[in-house]
Amino acid sequence: MVQTLLSLVGLTLIGAAAILVLQGLLGRRQVTRELEHQRIRFPADGLPAALTGYAGRPVRTGAEARAYSEMIGEHVRSATGGRTYAEVTAEAQRNAGDEKLGRLRQTAFMGETLRGALLGAYQAWQVTLLVIGLGVLCAAIGTGFLAMALQ
Repeated sequence: MVQTLLSLVGLTLIGAAAILVLQGLLGRRQVTRELEHQRIRFPADGLPAALTGYAGRPVRTGAEARAYSEMIGEHVRSATGGRTYAEVTAEAQRNAGDEKLGRLRQTAFMGETLRGALLGAYQAWQVTLLVIGLGVLCAAIGTGFLAMALQ
């Protein structure tokens, strides 16, 4: 009876592991496809020292999406003088006729929107890693239960 229960639990965990790993891999493939569809590439030159290894490369992974989002964040901070989108918007509302502030507000909005989308891709990439890891853990535990059942 105990051996049968251990076997069932072990097989169930191994089945769940297969599903988790498969879903994690499919999720990674989907993130990669979405990033490839956007055709985002790192500039060939002029990158900050920390990003020079990405020069000219397309953004295809979560780590690359995060690195590109950091570059965008730096560009937005440089353009806005360190002000956030909300701060630029408030200033533009106080000075409604200032076209330069209006363009700066639009630049900050577009930059922060793209940055947020890329960080979303990075988070999705991290979740897929978690799902794959949980699948591997389930496989290990399930294998342990099966080993106990065979003793």
